[in-house]
Amino acid sequence: MAKGTPSIVVACDGSEHALHAAKMAAELAKVTGQPLKLLAVFPGTRLEKLVVSGVWPSELEEEANSYGRKVFDGAKEAVSGVADPAEEVLLKGDPAKEIIEYMENNPGTHLFLGRRGHSLVRSLTLGSISEKVVRHASGPVTVVSE
Repeated sequence: MAKGTPSIVVACDGSEHALHAAKMAAELAKVTGQPLKLLAVFPGTRLEKLVVSGVWPSELEEEANSYGRKVFDGAKEAVSGVADPAEEVLLKGDPAKEIIEYMENNPGTHLFLGRRGHSLVRSLTLGSISEKVVRHASGPVTVVSE
């Protein structure tokens, strides 16, 4: 699929909010005829913990792939019968940064993501992924919070 081709992308992390966002994204993909893509980011904090604990690169890759498989399988189950995902994209690093870069590199992306609803204090001090993405995204973002 060429870059710039309009697509519906759902950020998956295995949470109930992300699964709800996946269902909404699948509905929009179905009615618009745009491809549905699943995007997951193996969190940088987990990467750092694994590196510090002395995990070998092959084990790190295996851990990331296992995370992606689990997250993608859950999302595919959530959208089953509505839309078949055209692509699965697994990135590694800081989720907000990686999602923003993905959108910059793939113009025409309409991103769906779930808002986990962390505490007000945590959101104010650390900021939430959804807030960072909305603030810096280069395309449309739909934040789903049940």
